[in-house]
Amino acid sequence: MQSQVLASGHQAPALELSPRYSSHSLRISRLNGKHCCSVSAQRRLQCQHRLAQKAQLYRSVACLASAATPQNVDLDAKVAVVLGTQWGDEGKGKLVDILAEKYEIVARAQGGANAGHTIYDDKGTKYALHLVPSGILNKETMCVIGNGVVIHLPTLFEEIETLSSQGVEIEGRLLISDRAHLLFDLHKEIDGLREAELEGKQIGTTKRGIGPAYASKATRNGLRVVDLHDKAAFADKLRKLSMDGSKRFEGFQYDVEADIEKFVAIAQQVLPYVGDSVSMINDAYDNGKRILIEGANATMLDLDFGTYPYVTSSNPSIGGVAVGLGLSPNKFEAIIGVAKAYTTRVGAGPYPTELFGKAADTLREVGREYGTTTGRPRRVGWLDIPALKYATRINGLTHINLTKLDCLDALDTIKLGVEYQIDGQTLPSLPADLSILEAVNVKYEDIPGWKSDISKCRTWEDLPDNARKYIARIEELVGVKCKWIGVGPGRDAIVVQP
Repeated sequence: MQSQVLASGHQAPALELSPRYSSHSLRISRLNGKHCCSVSAQRRLQCQHRLAQKAQLYRSVACLASAATPQNVDLDAKVAVVLGTQWGDEGKGKLVDILAEKYEIVARAQGGANAGHTIYDDKGTKYALHLVPSGILNKETMCVIGNGVVIHLPTLFEEIETLSSQGVEIEGRLLISDRAHLLFDLHKEIDGLREAELEGKQIGTTKRGIGPAYASKATRNGLRVVDLHDKAAFADKLRKLSMDGSKRFEGFQYDVEADIEKFVAIAQQVLPYVGDSVSMINDAYDNGKRILIEGANATMLDLDFGTYPYVTSSNPSIGGVAVGLGLSPNKFEAIIGVAKAYTTRVGAGPYPTELFGKAADTLREVGREYGTTTGRPRRVGWLDIPALKYATRINGLTHINLTKLDCLDALDTIKLGVEYQIDGQTLPSLPADLSILEAVNVKYEDIPGWKSDISKCRTWEDLPDNARKYIARIEELVGVKCKWIGVGPGRDAIVVQP
């Protein structure tokens, strides 16, 4: 699909607001089984105030096209999606941060604070992000937290305060979907109680309450960001949600009144950031804006396609992007899969190419493989080609970003897992039955290492021959070009393959 490129100096028209925020918003009351519309003066003033807030927020988007200063990252797509292809922690945030310089909007579509992205600025300053999109470091980018994300507001505002203390400007650059579901401390409590019930068969969740929050959404007793507008209704809904948890779990401990008080107070902070993200992002597209979508978690943790039940509670694959933003799939022009040059995994579940012992410890230390969100040491292993091909098919990848290639610098030989076999027979794809996946024998290819420091390489020609051969073999097996190659943690430590 031919992308539409903004001309230099183009001034995009201002975005129009959704009618939901017009000064004539009506309060719908139920009377005698019929809907009756009545205009409340107080409510109208509140709507007018929110209208002014949204107008300021959306004006920030309209002026972005002429201000961006793109880096030469060689991507020409009006809408680009960046997804994880393994078990998470692939380094998606770094590519999003780099590409953000060419995009006016960066959006998150799913997941919650269980997704940790670590990025570095040009000075080497480290930023740990959990809910705020990675495009926040680019001053000209508007960041959107979409309707598919579950949000623990205290955690979000701690993150905002930390970023502000590091000199990152947030005001006027962050939009939170009014349709996004809220995550409460009760969800965290339930997460821990559910793991305890499994008695040795734990999923290995982050205990951040993500699964229970999505469960509340699916059982239709969850609360959404929009509910913060009506304090009394909000309090009533949260009390009912708490009662549901206390009936289900022994030892359930949660002070619902304290949480109501906390959220009512924080509502005044959050509401200036809240808006109709579905209208905003589609209006932005219609007005020629370039949109970058940042995936959280990864395909092998997808609720439908991952190693179920050892998965997350949302869809980090391409389908979750459309559902989590309300942006139709026919608008996606580039779908970029991020994969480490090896693999890692956090928590329980099958892991065919896993390494153990000294080799695992060494790779873990070289790659600094400890969770951004939890600090837990990650399991490590060789690159798994059958899993990468599986993720490529599901997501329709157009490009691959191969990260942390430099972590393999010291190895004499690098193993590449190329096939799953059972009783000498090659499996055609990733099996749904975990007992089969746990029993597979992995067929490996030995690739000669390059035994040199590639962290200073900045062009394709700078890379050693054996490093280029390793990349070429991955491309041959998967059928997708590795367009970007990460050679270090810094923002500039990336090679673009011509």
